[in-house]
Amino acid sequence: MTTINMATQSALAVARDLRAVMQGKVVLAGENAYHHVQRIWNGAVDHRPAVFALCETVADVQASVRIARAHNLPLSARGGGHDWAGRALRHGGLVIDLTCMRHVEVDAAAKIATVAGGATGTDVSAAVTPHGLAAVTGNVGAVGMAGFLLAGGYGPLTTRFGLAVDNLLGAELVLADGRIVWADASQNRDLFWAILGGGGNFGVVTSMRIRLHPVSEILAGIILFPWSEARSVLRGYGEMMASAPDELSMLAGALPGPDGSPVIFLGPIWSGRPEERERVIARLQSLGAPILTQIAPMTYSNLLAIYDAQVINGRHYTLQTRWLADLTPEIISAIAEAGAARTSNLSFIALHHFHGAGTRVAPDATAFGMRRKHFMIEIVAAWEPSSKDEAAVHRQWVSDLSSVLAPLALPGGYANFLTRDDHEQIGSAYGNNARRLSALKRQFDPDNIFSSTTPLPV
Repeated sequence: MTTINMATQSALAVARDLRAVMQGKVVLAGENAYHHVQRIWNGAVDHRPAVFALCETVADVQASVRIARAHNLPLSARGGGHDWAGRALRHGGLVIDLTCMRHVEVDAAAKIATVAGGATGTDVSAAVTPHGLAAVTGNVGAVGMAGFLLAGGYGPLTTRFGLAVDNLLGAELVLADGRIVWADASQNRDLFWAILGGGGNFGVVTSMRIRLHPVSEILAGIILFPWSEARSVLRGYGEMMASAPDELSMLAGALPGPDGSPVIFLGPIWSGRPEERERVIARLQSLGAPILTQIAPMTYSNLLAIYDAQVINGRHYTLQTRWLADLTPEIISAIAEAGAARTSNLSFIALHHFHGAGTRVAPDATAFGMRRKHFMIEIVAAWEPSSKDEAAVHRQWVSDLSSVLAPLALPGGYANFLTRDDHEQIGSAYGNNARRLSALKRQFDPDNIFSSTTPLPV
């Protein structure tokens, strides 16, 4: 029997066994529903899993892990489905799909939310906003909370309340042997430490308890400047961030303008006292001659909707990342030149500044060990589906800027934006926590069942 036939037989056996015990649906390659369930955010990913288990309960997840292992079928887990690297879609394997498990339960008095494994930032925000509360989510509401949080989690409220991992109180996981466990600061403490930045390498997270914060209204929006002012605006942005209070978070970088040409943008989020708003915005506007200012008080849910509009499902994407200690003149020049040389009018560059609450966490307190002030840059090529030759041009634009920044950057990079091909960065991405993480990986997943996730150093 050929390898292909053996894989097909394993997939059929897995589907048969799952259908006998699962509450959710099972979809095989070739069935009518397959094309729909195969979709993820990044349309450039061409992985073709053999089976999807559309889980509705923890028992469904448990059965999926055990049955896949019994038939030697590789597996992956999909949470919210906002996947850029294709980790959620195990080519030729089983996808444990949690997108039906999106329930969010709010204990407003305790300021805690219990979040199912497939919930997105939008799901969480919609549940907690009516209570005058907010969670640390990503800037894009469509991003799944589990995948975002487990790798660290930079977001609009990170400067005020820490990374998403700093707000995780506990999690329920299905381990590689199919057991269901709870991990928090008092139970399974080593496992809890590992998932606080170690990604999905240790099990499938089916539920999380996260800390909420009393934020009923923020001042947020976007300011656009002409690209001719890119250097001066980025320089001013870097100077502001160097002394920014916890209450001020801000994205910056390059976005497509109305005609597709690049504009420099600032995306401030002020969660502090309302009486200080005008001073903050006035200082930002003074960094250049804005061509557009749309800043207003809004709910946190409104903010997520702004950035959701910039990341269209189904487009083709690729990205790379670096950690930068400062925005030096060399780095600013590299960004300005790359923004002007974009190969697609849809591509963008985003800078996140890490300061405030997250820097006051000890580097070894969580698996996410980067706790100094820094900028995290996303270099994102985006294009409509096209030929492979054209795609290669866009990918090269990303690679070129990343290569220019490499000797100017800090070691490592944000693991959620790295792939297994980023060998140079992976080794430093976890700092001094790498050895402990690797040991815990061998303890909890000795057969590397959960290998289709954020990369760990080998």
